[in-house]
Amino acid sequence: MTEEEKQKIREKLEELKLEHRDLDEAIHHMPKTLHTQLQISRLKKRKLLLKEEIIKLENMLIPDILA
Repeated sequence: MTEEEKQKIREKLEELKLEHRDLDEAIHHMPKTLHTQLQISRLKKRKLLLKEEIIKLENMLIPDILA
């Protein structure tokens, strides 16, 4: 993997982490009414997908020890 590719991955990681933090804040500040539970559920699902993508990208930056 070239340094340019690694840099693009790092930039994408920062973008995803920022969105993840923003969702966390939005969820925290939403009123806990029955009406918003569906919205909160959708935000949490998106947050989980972001976390999975973050982990995938972080693993791409870790050198393969067995190689």
